[in-house]
Amino acid sequence: MKLFFRMAMLAMVMLLVAMLSAVTAMRFAIHGQEVKVPAVVGLTPLEAERAVAGLGLQVDVERQYYSPQIPEGRIMSQLPIPGTRVRRGWALRVAQSMGPQRVSIPDVTGESERAAELNIVRRGLELSSTAELPTATLPPEEVMAQSPPANASQVAAPKTSLLLSATPGPAAYVMPSFLGQGLGGASKTLQDAGFRLGNVSVAPPLANAPGAAPAAGAGSPGSAPPAPSERAPAQATPSGIIVSQTPPAGQKVFAGAVVNFEVR
Repeated sequence: MKLFFRMAMLAMVMLLVAMLSAVTAMRFAIHGQEVKVPAVVGLTPLEAERAVAGLGLQVDVERQYYSPQIPEGRIMSQLPIPGTRVRRGWALRVAQSMGPQRVSIPDVTGESERAAELNIVRRGLELSSTAELPTATLPPEEVMAQSPPANASQVAAPKTSLLLSATPGPAAYVMPSFLGQGLGGASKTLQDAGFRLGNVSVAPPLANAPGAAPAAGAGSPGSAPPAPSERAPAQATPSGIIVSQTPPAGQKVFAGAVVNFEVR
């Protein structure tokens, strides 16, 4: 019995040692591929690539900024920051200095989008982004404002954003509910709001409503089926009550839209 316990204890100890060895090997395998990010601020991109090549890292110049302090062509910021541990193959994202601002920002307000873009690019700048503002006082695609403004100094980046005029679209509304209202009043409300009244149909009478036609086969057994009605279809009147509408309540509609009703 004692020999059995000794063998069991020995097997457990060997199993624990094997597990610890496996965990240690995995940690070395994982962390053995990590390197510490060096400082590349102040270097040129080429110098930075040479500095990190032995570590298996890459350099990616993402942005360029004006800087009166950092000489032109030098790296002014980096991510990840120096000292961070990353895996081999990681790319350092850096921003490069363009030196002091030497280009004046042109005034492109009042120009067309195409003319403004050509004017900006000709100065060595970039068109960053454009936005549109609907207006009825200016032709479409005319520059209403710009950022940075004309002749601005101490500009951070060689990019210019434009605000362009656009043709205003029709006014949008949320369709209200007309259910339960009289057709005459609802029609006047629609027309006053700039909408058009479309088809108005009469809903079929309810099965148990007074005056409703009897169901087929009703009456005494063996009696002949009732003759088909020859009355003209019911016509909608201003006093009719609206029971359904198209478009439905809550839907987005535009001025001039057609609204259809069903009344009873």
